[in-house]
Amino acid sequence: MNRSYPIEVIAQHLLDGSVRPLEVIWEDSRHFSVDKVRKSFKAFSSKSGGVGVKYCCRVCGKEVVLYDREGKWYLET
Repeated sequence: MNRSYPIEVIAQHLLDGSVRPLEVIWEDSRHFSVDKVRKSFKAFSSKSGGVGVKYCCRVCGKEVVLYDREGKWYLET
């Protein structure tokens, strides 16, 4: 089942206005580093609703999609 889960993210906000996710934090407080951001782009998310920025990332060697909608982050599965 494809879903979207709210998740805590530690992110770097750069001078040019861009944002780079650095870590994701699971509900049980475990931290996982974002190894690489492969691409990011503005997109509509039917899973979490609304328009925001979608980040295709690698976390612990696994491809994941993070979605930032006005400072609220979601992990899409």
